Amino acid sequence: MLERVASGNALLERLASAPGEAALFLDFDGVLAPIVDRPDGAAVLPEARAQLERLAGRYALVSVVSGRSGDDVRRRVGVNGVVCVGSHGLDVEPEAQQWRPRIRAFAAEARWPDTELKDLSVAFHFRTAENEAAALRTLEEVADRARAEGLKARFGRKILEVLPPLDVNKGTAVRRLLSDAGLRRALVAGDDSTDLDAFHAVDGLDLAVRVAVAADESPPELRDAADVVVASPHEFAALLREL
Repeated sequence: MLERVASGNALLERLASAPGEAALFLDFDGVLAPIVDRPDGAAVLPEARAQLERLAGRYALVSVVSGRSGDDVRRRVGVNGVVCVGSHGLDVEPEAQQWRPRIRAFAAEARWPDTELKDLSVAFHFRTAENEAAALRTLEEVADRARAEGLKARFGRKILEVLPPLDVNKGTAVRRLLSDAGLRRALVAGDDSTDLDAFHAVDGLDLAVRVAVAADESPPELRDAADVVVASPHEFAALLREL
């Protein structure tokens, strides 16, 4: 169910009143596309894609900032005019490229059955594990090994991600895009802990709207930090109609 306080309604109305001065930053999985057991099966909801096509011609900037690789998210979004940034912002950081061989070697050594090797990171999924508690214990050991090897490891929604040890995240990508576009008004939408970085990146703007697509698996901090809360990608697609 959609949850808004009066201030959330007012923020959305203010943003939509001057779209040529604002940016939209949207996550992919869990926001534009429902979460599925296998990442290869994820697809943007038709209503969400229709709204992206409309909004790309209305707002100064529409961007999808995802943990997927940039090429993957661009292919799945498939909307001209939408700026896609992958790998939690690593796509736009030249220094990240040198870590690709280390990430690939670590992925091969981990030998996890449901491994998603991305361009600059690797994801170990456990959504379909028969014994989730046992899978989580094993992946905690994988995370410890990654950190011992100088890599970054963090858990999300039924996933462990291993990344280069750089101070790069969705928030740094959002700040870079806002600065490049010279914009001071933005909406950010996300469903997981990595999206909190993007939420914080719009602190201090002239106008900021944070939308949590809050499933049962989403961290409570996401809901706490949001101005507007929706329960699913379907509800988020309905919200996009108002922008």
